Order: sequence, then structure tokens, then C-alpha cells
Amino acid sequence: MRRDIRELSTNDIDQIINYFLQADRDFLRGMGVESKKLPPHDDWYSLILEDLDRSTPQKNFYYLIWELDGCPVGHSNINKIIFGKEAYMHLHLWKQGKRRSGNGTYFIRESINKYFNNFELQNLFCEPYAMNPAPNKTLAKIGFELVKKYDTTPGWICFPQTVNRWVLSKEKWLQMST
Repeated sequence: MRRDIRELSTNDIDQIINYFLQADRDFLRGMGVESKKLPPHDDWYSLILEDLDRSTPQKNFYYLIWELDGCPVGHSNINKIIFGKEAYMHLHLWKQGKRRSGNGTYFIRESINKYFNNFELQNLFCEPYAMNPAPNKTLAKIGFELVKKYDTTPGWICFPQTVNRWVLSKEKWLQMST
């Protein structure tokens, strides 16, 4: 099985949007997403497309597509980007059958390399819903450190919730990677 990651292309935008818009309401809730906050397809498409053309230091979002044997199966993205300093990471394996098989861990590690290198980050954060065990377990396994658990609305498509704030410093990542 060949696993690859690559930057988002315009051909991928619909898959990302449809992952959310076509998802079961309970599945979204399990991730901390409020289905009523999801924007219409065309608005969301325009938002991603507009950002895709920005230079790296100017991006609001940066997406990576995860592929198995040449077929897209998920994505990761960062937002709240402060170039040269920090960003917040999100992780999504679209196909349930591809979860719990080590693929997510592999894709996340490869994505982290790109985030640190392309955006010259010092810290990478991730704030998954505290009630969603999969990302929390995976982040700990990869080497993220739990900073705190707190109540917030972590994103524009989320409901108010308790999240775990995880952080991985570039220094720690480089030490673990050598």
C-alpha cells in the first residue's frame, strides 16, 4: 500500500467540503462540529479557492491531501497561522475503513514535517473535542504534550465544547525525528 501526502489542488476542494456536508449529524457532533454552522457549498468553495492562491506567508488555511494507492482518503489542514510562529492543525480521515490501521499516524507525521518546514513554525497546536478519543490518543502517541483542558468554541463550524489543547514544538519534533 502506497501512502502519499500532497498539497491541495482545486480538484480536491469538493471532497473536503462534501466530507462535512454529507456527513451524518451524529458523526459531526462526535468531532465537535455543529451541522447548522456549516456554510453552503459554494461559499465554502470560494473561501478555500481564494486562499489557495495566496502566498505561503499570507495563507489563512493550508490543506494537505492524504492518499492511499493514489486515491484521496483524508486531509489535514492548519489555520490560525502566524507565519514563523504557530498554527492550529486539524485531522480528518474520510473513510471509516481506513481508520485504526496506522494510516492516520503516518499521515499526521508527514503533515507535521510540511507544516514546520513550509510555515517556519515554532509550535503546532491541535485542539480536538475532549470527547473524541481518536485524535487525542493519536496526538499523545505522536509526541504532542497536553497543555490544558478547557471550554471554548474552537472553530467557526464548532459548537461550544471542552477541548484538549495539545502542542508540539519544532525543537521537540526535531529531537524525535533524529
